[in-house]
Amino acid sequence: MKSLKVVVPALLLAGLGAGAVATAAGITPQSMADALHMVLETDRTVYTRLIVNRLQNEEKVIKASEHWKEEKALVLPAQMFRAGSEMTRDKGASFSYSLLSLWPVNKQNKPKTDAEKKGLQYVVDNKGKNFYADEKLGGKKYFTAVYPDYAVAQACITCHNDHKDTPKKDFKMGDVMGAVVIRIPVDG
Repeated sequence: MKSLKVVVPALLLAGLGAGAVATAAGITPQSMADALHMVLETDRTVYTRLIVNRLQNEEKVIKASEHWKEEKALVLPAQMFRAGSEMTRDKGASFSYSLLSLWPVNKQNKPKTDAEKKGLQYVVDNKGKNFYADEKLGGKKYFTAVYPDYAVAQACITCHNDHKDTPKKDFKMGDVMGAVVIRIPVDG
């Protein structure tokens, strides 16, 4: 069993099909989604707190901006997350992930499917709980997991509350600002 614990993450990192790896290893789609989320959430929080918040808000060395290239600024945590998601897709991973919100600054980050809409509302109404659903998209069946995305640093709050396109201006530390949606294809 010890070798399985090493092999499964290695296969995932290599970009092999999530459904095939999970099935071969006897891992449920939910446990796989939960594990993926733990890594995604941890990396995003570390980047937000140790890089963006520290350099922008505490040490005031450099700001973060959605126009980071033009302004020679830090990439926003949401943009960093999207870039990772796109790179994962481009490497051929069968699973996908995104960051969505009921109050998106960028309108392309609003929920589109019924599972996304129900899931986002659920994690807002039930702080600390995740939402899981099965859905069919484009003729394929997916296990969809929705995890709350919290304001983890002052940088999150300031950026969202002060943005010219924000539909919500009263976020506080620890508030659910949106959700991470992970989709894993399943047979059936």
